[in-house]
Amino acid sequence: MAEENTENGKVLENGKTPKPKVACALTGKEFSRGNVVNLGTVMTSLVDRIRKDYPDLKDDAFVSRKELDRYRTLYVTELLREESGDVSEIERQVAESLATHETLAENVEEEFSSHRSLGEILSDGLAHFGGSWTFLIVFAAFLAVWMLFNSYRAEAAFDPYPYILLNLILSTIAAVQAPIIMMSQRRQEEKDRMRSLNDYRVNLKAELEIRHLHEKMDHLINKQWQRLAEIQSLQLDKMAERRK
Repeated sequence: MAEENTENGKVLENGKTPKPKVACALTGKEFSRGNVVNLGTVMTSLVDRIRKDYPDLKDDAFVSRKELDRYRTLYVTELLREESGDVSEIERQVAESLATHETLAENVEEEFSSHRSLGEILSDGLAHFGGSWTFLIVFAAFLAVWMLFNSYRAEAAFDPYPYILLNLILSTIAAVQAPIIMMSQRRQEEKDRMRSLNDYRVNLKAELEIRHLHEKMDHLINKQWQRLAEIQSLQLDKMAERRK
């Protein structure tokens, strides 16, 4: 059976009272208690940024989480702009991820492996094989067999000394192998660049998160000391009343 509110009693059909909603001090829209945040629990620097647009905002006002995330993004963006003079696309992504709580870490190796073309797979394989001891041993054995066979056959050899055909083959292999290795190195450089950008995003987000955590801890500690001071003042007042 669907739950419906009565006109004045605010009672649902199942006998339960609906949860009260709280209005956002910035937009005026009503939200459930779990979707709003009391400004008293928000770090001071972020509250100061909100008060630039809403100077009459009270200390005990409630703000929706969506608006708070939006101002957190603005605060981080302005903070990065003050420190570096400009905000790049990477820093903008970091600022948005802080508000949306998204993960920035990526597996660069997996991304490159899943998007390789056939030519890139072949170039990587040939470059890997060409830079191994297996290639050197096989190639040395091939040269030794070629030269020994043609030396043994003498005038009947298909490539007599000075092995002109062998020199042509070696020149062709060198000419083809060089651009293949360069293609593989270029892809490796692109992979290293993406890995460094990913590390920069993660490190920047971690630095900002730690900075916000310190500010929030300082804010909570100050609030706690204020409450302790208020409690102590009340206790002293009661002790003074009892002595009279």
